[in-house]
Amino acid sequence: MLLAASIPAFGQTKNDSIQMPSGNFKGLEWRIGAEVSPAYVFPTNAYLKGSNEYGDKIKAAFSAGIRADFSFNECSKWGILYNGAYQGLGIDWSVFTPSGLLGNPASVFIYQGAPVIRFNKRLSLDYEWKFGAAIGWSYIYDKDGNDYNSAISTAATARMSIAAKIRYRLSRDWSISAGIEGTHFSNGNTSYPNAGVNTLSLAIGFAYTIPSHNSKEPDPLLSARLSEEADRGKWLFDFMAYGAWRKRGINITGQPQILPGNFGVYGAEFSFLRKVNRYLTFGPAIDFMHDESAGLKDYWADGTYGDQIKFYRPPYDKQMSLGASIHAELTMPIFTINAGIGYDFLKPQGEERFFQTLSLKTFVTKNLYINTGYRLGNFKDPQNLMLGLGIRF
Repeated sequence: MLLAASIPAFGQTKNDSIQMPSGNFKGLEWRIGAEVSPAYVFPTNAYLKGSNEYGDKIKAAFSAGIRADFSFNECSKWGILYNGAYQGLGIDWSVFTPSGLLGNPASVFIYQGAPVIRFNKRLSLDYEWKFGAAIGWSYIYDKDGNDYNSAISTAATARMSIAAKIRYRLSRDWSISAGIEGTHFSNGNTSYPNAGVNTLSLAIGFAYTIPSHNSKEPDPLLSARLSEEADRGKWLFDFMAYGAWRKRGINITGQPQILPGNFGVYGAEFSFLRKVNRYLTFGPAIDFMHDESAGLKDYWADGTYGDQIKFYRPPYDKQMSLGASIHAELTMPIFTINAGIGYDFLKPQGEERFFQTLSLKTFVTKNLYINTGYRLGNFKDPQNLMLGLGIRF
């Protein structure tokens, strides 16, 4: 839905050499294809290592899917500035072996890629990312035992992938690709346990490009002018507010406790970003967050445990974080990937101060974007999702 909403905003600009009426996507080049991926499953938790009802290691997977994407007309503004970039929607199905332990989840995802190196007109090295949801996991879990699924505890998870692919055009309409793809499945700490599943696969695909009627070549003068404008440095200011929910586990008198229910998290981020060129932006940010599950240990109601555990409500400032971070962004049409590293100077007792964020910004207009992100502590400890709206000045 986000991808479809963004197409009209990027499909036509006042600087395009080909004017497209609103809602008319003739200037876009469409492609459909399929992909198969045999994969290795990393043994990152006890369930995958064999602590399951079968007593077998889960070490292999296979997925197959279909996809459709578009790239911008080579004579349009975005086609000139991001030649070869593509973005689209895909669906695939995964089978893990031994079968029955993790289920056979289906993934729906958006993706984007672009050439990094062009060896010639036919051959290129591309990068590609995918972000979406995987649905249909087997997630039975018994917190009093270790025989059930400690890797996935929800029927649906987020799915994130990054790949490097060699792409070869067999003809004007047909192309093939092969590459290495890493994938991470996680529920974003919205439920426990959240050990996750990580795979490394060989992605093999083919695609058919629907013939277009455009035979024009980009105007060199227009290309030079657009490139100069797009690479001109300037300051950008982003304000983003987000919310999420999370699970929490804490130690009470030396015993680990998974707290019942979910806890709300909300926050805001104000960024001062310097645009280096059309692809790269970086700069500092001020970060604020309030977590209803933070600092609860000092407010435990003595004598309560398990599903009946109770806490007194902490003062607002005892669950508030305030810090600073540095961010770098990869900017492409529609989507921007933001990675940040930060430190909270004000932090609830017992919480990690060093944090990292990874977010996908989907621009639905030139200035308004939807933020889908994740926050970690010390590069390894899941904290919370960052689902919100942002505005760029």
